[in-house]
Amino acid sequence: MTSLLPVLHAGSGPAAAQEAVRFGETTLTYAQLAAASDALAERLTGAGRVAVWATPTAETVVAVVAALRAGVPAVPLNPKIGTHELAHIVADSAPSVVLAGAGDVLPPVLAAVDRKDVDTAAAAPDGVVFPEPSPESPALIVYTSGTTGPPKGAILPRRAIAASLDALADAWQWTGDDVLVHALPLFHVHGLILGVLGPLRLGGSVRHLGRFSTEGVARELSSGATMLFGVPTMYHRIAEALGTAAPAAAELAEALAGARLLVSGSAALPVHDHERIAAATGRRVIERYGMTETLMNTGVRADGEPRPGTVGAPLRGVELRLVEEDGTPLDDPTADGAVGEIQVRGPNLFAGYLNRPDATAAAFAEDGWFRTGDMAALDADGYVRIVGRKATDLIKSGGYKIGAGEIENALLDHPGVREAAVTGEPDPDLGERIVAWVVPADPAAPPTEAELADHVAEQLAPHKRPRTVRYLKALPRNDMGKIMKRSLGA
Repeated sequence: MTSLLPVLHAGSGPAAAQEAVRFGETTLTYAQLAAASDALAERLTGAGRVAVWATPTAETVVAVVAALRAGVPAVPLNPKIGTHELAHIVADSAPSVVLAGAGDVLPPVLAAVDRKDVDTAAAAPDGVVFPEPSPESPALIVYTSGTTGPPKGAILPRRAIAASLDALADAWQWTGDDVLVHALPLFHVHGLILGVLGPLRLGGSVRHLGRFSTEGVARELSSGATMLFGVPTMYHRIAEALGTAAPAAAELAEALAGARLLVSGSAALPVHDHERIAAATGRRVIERYGMTETLMNTGVRADGEPRPGTVGAPLRGVELRLVEEDGTPLDDPTADGAVGEIQVRGPNLFAGYLNRPDATAAAFAEDGWFRTGDMAALDADGYVRIVGRKATDLIKSGGYKIGAGEIENALLDHPGVREAAVTGEPDPDLGERIVAWVVPADPAAPPTEAELADHVAEQLAPHKRPRTVRYLKALPRNDMGKIMKRSLGA
């Protein structure tokens, strides 16, 4: 496909009357989305970077599509972002325009930026033509979460978005007949690129729930939706709802059983939740692995084995290798106990960090390999098992390299544990000791430290048992449901 969104602007015909996006009571057909986005794109001609106040609405979709049509980079902004972080992003990206819904109240830091309201009912003037930008031109600048410093703007070229979406279409047998339902935020790769541009590139439809609810999932999957995208927090709530005796649980189970594809991403889905959903529905959730800088790297195929604890094999066009701490490739990455940092290479990679040539250079090894900072093991058939982040999830204890993820899964298998996270702390004897942060299922009667240590030792190995257990009311999580482990240490 030469155009990033070929179906959207294919002209009149059957596709024009098809539903493109639905947000609650607001629905836009392909013809309406094309008209509104082209009308806005005509107003953006010659603009520099364009900020988008990315609420979960049809206005956000029109704004992003308009920027793509006009060939100007869009910078999605989190409407719930803190003032300090927003000020950094605005100063760093220096947008010439901010796009928002007519009723949106923007913070003072955006007061100096020219505002253009999005009209989803607008029509473009006759004869407006937008030449397709080059594949290497920036489409989006998406800011990272900033866990190791101020957020960095990842420049995503049109080439990377097209390559990643086409690889997912191949892996998931994703077509224009699919109807996707999700409730993901539209300022991240998962919700915006996969969850909106994915269906639009293929000529399919997306139904956004606004706010996640199991009732909304059941309603949409029971009325024509074929795919569900979510993060582990959402699937955990689904698993919890399926475990009740309420009539709604049976309706939810039936709806999930009828879906073509259930996909989880943005963080590892605990094996315990995998098994609970499969037991109640007969359907397996599949996982994929990606980053802001790389878009999608691996995924379990629709016709592949949905193996809990893995994120599938590399997608079409993606090269993947595991390396030692010094950057040399592992001699045998499939050997028992072998763990290495993931490096990837392919057309899905970003073009660099905005205004940060130093960070861009540091992110790449020789020959274009991107250093992900994620640690993994590799199954014999190429399936990748994410151990965790190199900085927070790889624990070196007693001479062993231990991944936090497998210990977390073992803890979550204990009936007395509702949530769990595992970190390493300095230890004069072991180098690092394993610390478990546990949210008990019953706060009045939490499992003991010895009970949890024995449970992990029986499931995994004695050296992987937690030496310290700390009890919490809840784990700190970000907007995508990822546990913020640096906050645990603080």
